[in-house]
Amino acid sequence: MPVSPLAPAQFPDLPQIDGVTFASAAAGVKYADRDDVMLALLASGTSVAGVFTRSATRSAPVLDCQAKLGSDPDGPAAILVNSGNSNAFTGGVGVASVTALTKAISGATGVAANRVFTASTGVIGEPLPHDRIIDKVAALHKNQTSKGIADAACAIMTTDTFPKGAAATVDINGTPVKIAGIAKGSGMIAPDMATMLVYIFTDGLIAQDALQTLVAQLNSKTFNCITVDSDTSTSDTLMVGATGASGADVTDSTAFANALHEVMQDLAHQVVRDGEGATKFVTIAVTGATNDLDAHKVALSVANSPLVKTAIAGEDANWGRVVMAVGKSGAQADRDRLSIRFGDITVAENGWRAPDYSEDAASAYMKNQELEVGVDLGVGTGQSTVWTCDLTHGYISINADYRS
Repeated sequence: MPVSPLAPAQFPDLPQIDGVTFASAAAGVKYADRDDVMLALLASGTSVAGVFTRSATRSAPVLDCQAKLGSDPDGPAAILVNSGNSNAFTGGVGVASVTALTKAISGATGVAANRVFTASTGVIGEPLPHDRIIDKVAALHKNQTSKGIADAACAIMTTDTFPKGAAATVDINGTPVKIAGIAKGSGMIAPDMATMLVYIFTDGLIAQDALQTLVAQLNSKTFNCITVDSDTSTSDTLMVGATGASGADVTDSTAFANALHEVMQDLAHQVVRDGEGATKFVTIAVTGATNDLDAHKVALSVANSPLVKTAIAGEDANWGRVVMAVGKSGAQADRDRLSIRFGDITVAENGWRAPDYSEDAASAYMKNQELEVGVDLGVGTGQSTVWTCDLTHGYISINADYRS
């Protein structure tokens, strides 16, 4: 599969996080001749926070992780992830797979069962061949290395065309605190959260409850503001592990919160840039709404509209489709106060086509790989920004052949 034209030039050089090691292996869950399982081990005392899909059909691994969050951080922790099979909609068989994997990791590593977190991503509704993963547990334990995060990023990919990583370092009272994260996600991407797995690690010191609050807040501004195709996965998982190895308390640090936000937003944008078949990265910026919630409704309505997204794919400056998406959003709007812009080009204002509108200028702008659609409702101060991509023939091809 060709790499997305929106992909970064290369995988970033992520810092090693004290207290975290990784190993990857090829278990043959679905894919041949590639790593498809990774194990991360986190030092004793690591605080683990997470947010997950709110799908009513969420997977057995998601339910298990949710039940374990907030467990005693005194002991070490483990995160086991496989690609190729989501272990979702698999009933009691799926629960048994999670139990078997947890038991195997706990037995090999000494990590308490309530601190073993698993995740699976891939095809829905097929039993997970967990024995294949269990066969690799000894090797995963033996091959742990602090330098293995890039290989872990590759092992968790499904239809992704490139591995995703991001990092930041922040000074906390003279002590450098490092943050490094990886993600997977390409299709079935919509807020709540997306068909993605995200794992972020830091050597900052912070209690689990404080970390959980911070992660939930930042998630609402990052991963819950992206959409590729409006479909919400059964398996979405975002977990953050804070080992505290730096000794720097980041609990009330605005600088740390900003750095974590930077890493989360970077990873969220990379997921959109790898949207299945994507050729355009699109920012939808809504202002002038009655409140932020209404602004978000409008932004998602525009971002999820197949008509808007196919027009963008065709480089067609069809701003009338944006008008349609605003109108159907359910947010308060006034036709005669509405204005729309493509980049810096105002295409419509005061409920009508802009007096100096130039079809040639708007069409030329639409040829860019990175676009911004601005909508001002003119009825308040609410605002929201959402990121999406275009909808191309490539998306259809990928998903029509997904199980083939």
